[in-house]
Amino acid sequence: MKKITILFLLISSVSFGQKKLDKLLNKFNKNNVPYISVDSLAATNAVLLDARETKEYKVSHLKNAICVGYDNFDINQTLKTLPKDKNAKIVVYCSLGIRSEIVAHQLIKKGYTNVFNLYGGIFEWKNNNFKVIDTLGNDTEKVHTFNKDWSKWLKKGTKIY
Repeated sequence: MKKITILFLLISSVSFGQKKLDKLLNKFNKNNVPYISVDSLAATNAVLLDARETKEYKVSHLKNAICVGYDNFDINQTLKTLPKDKNAKIVVYCSLGIRSEIVAHQLIKKGYTNVFNLYGGIFEWKNNNFKVIDTLGNDTEKVHTFNKDWSKWLKKGTKIY
C-alpha cells in the first residue's frame, strides 16, 4: 500500500507541475508554433536553435545547438545557418519556451514548415535527465536560469544566475 501511495504522489506532482507550466506558457505564448516534447526531441534528429542569450548558452546548451539569441536575434543571419530545405525539422528552445516561440514563429513566416518550440525548454530537458553540455562540449549539471524568479522551474541540475 505504501508503494502505491508513493507512486500516486509522484504521478500527481508531475501532472500538477505540467499543468502549472501549461498555465505559464499559455499566459505568455500565442500558441502559433507547435510544441515538441523533450522525449520526442530526444528520439529524432533536428536542427537545434537556442533562443537564449550568449551568456546563458555558454553555461550550457543542448548538444549541436546553434545560439541565435533573443534580444539581438537576426533572422537573416539565422537563415544563413539553416538548411535550404524549408521542410527541414527545426526545434527552437530557450529556458521554458517563451522566447523560443517568438523566434520560431519568425522562421515559419520565412516559409519553414517543420518548426517546433521545445515544451518547457532547456529546464524541462534537464528536469527529464537529458544531458546538457558546456562550451567545451563537456557534460555539465549547470543551467543558466535567466533569473531567480524563473529558476523555480528548474528542478534538476545546478542553477546559475
